[in-house]
Amino acid sequence: MGSFSIWHWLIVLLIVIMVFGTKKLKNLGSDLGGAVKGFKEGMKEGGIAPADDDAATSKVANSAAADKTTIDVEAKQKS
Repeated sequence: MGSFSIWHWLIVLLIVIMVFGTKKLKNLGSDLGGAVKGFKEGMKEGGIAPADDDAATSKVANSAAADKTTIDVEAKQKS
């Protein structure tokens, strides 16, 4: 019951890849990386003085306009 060897970890990795597939794991990694990047940018922008509110608002509006990969949809309920 000691520490796991490299063979244990390779078997676990192989099982995870077989269950989820490489495409899902790649998407998960890119989503996690984007979340970390967004968090870091948010922490940098958190130090903006209150007098710069107009500048901060325009930055948010510009970044929202530049992000064309987000798709906004409306959920409809079945009747």
